[in-house]
Formats: sequence, C-alpha cells, structure tokens
Amino acid sequence: MNNMINFLKQSDIFYQFTPTQLELVGNLCQEVAYNSGEIIFQENSSSKELYVIVLGEVDILINRSTTGDLEKKETVVARLRRGQSFGEVALVDEGLRSASARSAQKDTRLLVIQRDKLIMLCETYPQLGYRLMHNLAADLAMKIRNITSNLRVSDKDSAV
Repeated sequence: MNNMINFLKQSDIFYQFTPTQLELVGNLCQEVAYNSGEIIFQENSSSKELYVIVLGEVDILINRSTTGDLEKKETVVARLRRGQSFGEVALVDEGLRSASARSAQKDTRLLVIQRDKLIMLCETYPQLGYRLMHNLAADLAMKIRNITSNLRVSDKDSAV
C-alpha cells in the first residue's frame, strides 16, 4: 500500500492531497495490466472509471470517419505517460466516452478507480472532493490546450 500512496502523491490529479486523503484514494484503486496495442476502452462506450498510468504509455484516439475524414480512421490525439490520468469525464457524467484509449507499450499498468466509489469519497470528505475536482479541471484544461495545439500543427502540415 505504501508504494501506491507514494505513486498517488506524484500524480498530478492528487497534487496537495494529505497522507490520509492519499490513503483513502489508495484503498479504492485496483491495478490492471495491458499489453501493447490492447484497447482499454472504446469510443462511445459507457464511462464509469478513472485511470492513472503507473507504468507505460496510453494513446488516446478519436475515430475520424465520424467527422467526415474517411482517409484517417483513427487518429492519436494524445499520448499519456506515467502519473497522468484519463477517463476524467466519467466523474462529471456517465455519458459515452468521446475517444478510445489503447496501451502504447507492453506492460502498461494502470490504476483503475470506480466512479461511484470515488464520488462517494468526495461527498464524504468535501475537502478531498474539492481538491480532486480542482486538480482535474486544471489537468483537463491543459489537455484541451495541448490537443488543440497538436491539431493545428497537424492541419498546417497536411495543407502544405
């Protein structure tokens, strides 16, 4: 458990959590391993989990054929690494996922946190909930900026 607590402490979304808060979150985590190229979840599937990368890399992909670009079926819009999280929108709503996630390396290990358990923890400990939602909002804002920037560069390259 101490290894998990130390790892959570280094993860962006648990920034400034107290040792007790980290332990509470650690009790909710389940570690899962994926092989290279293995799909973690599909675009348009239901969302009920938050993931944190312990080891390896994860590609976030969108299906471009739904946007009318039939030449590119899937496009990697982000590559996430150790300590980063994904699946955060599941905490806000239980709608359909807007992208797929795929292991980019063999031996990718993730912490999986169930939405309902994490929401209950946030409701029980409002200070923990506030800190988590603040960190998630900052993380999502950064991801949106990076993806937007990458798409602009990609569009310029294809126009040349």
